[in-house]
Amino acid sequence: MTRSSTGPVVVLVGPPGAGKSTVARGLARRLGVAVRDTDHDVEDTVGKPVSEIFIDDGEARFRELEAAAVQAALQEHEGVLALGGGAILAEETRAALAGRPVVFLEVGLAEEARRVGLGTSRPLLLGNVRATLKLLRDEREPLYRSVARWTVVTDGLTPEAVTEKVAALIHEETRTMDDRA
Repeated sequence: MTRSSTGPVVVLVGPPGAGKSTVARGLARRLGVAVRDTDHDVEDTVGKPVSEIFIDDGEARFRELEAAAVQAALQEHEGVLALGGGAILAEETRAALAGRPVVFLEVGLAEEARRVGLGTSRPLLLGNVRATLKLLRDEREPLYRSVARWTVVTDGLTPEAVTEKVAALIHEETRTMDDRA
């Protein structure tokens, strides 16, 4: 794959249950590049899971750590990057994603609820999971769309099929860039 710029080959955004982490791993294997997940970066920095950061330190502190992790990853990482579902809430993150190869992994509400389950360890989904997912969707979907170059609907698809769709988008963009050079 020919690339002229630094930064991630692709950045995956989307709600919980869209398959960002799973697709990122498969895509990285397929492309022969490293994978990075900003939620894992935050956990490594603090030394505890995201759910504990929310409980112990609060959502505001987590969002600060998350924004810093995204900025670092966008500068340092040249593979596949998966962002946490709420990373796009930070204006600085949205600005940093401008012009980058970002894919919004879109998932319908029913499929999202099925994938995340009702006994979830996701801190923002405690209580009425479906209602919370709907509220998060209404708040975040326009932001996902605003940063994305492409959208891939994941409903009814295996992670492998989603990976194939994203790989095809990247391949087409790389081929187009090579043709222009």
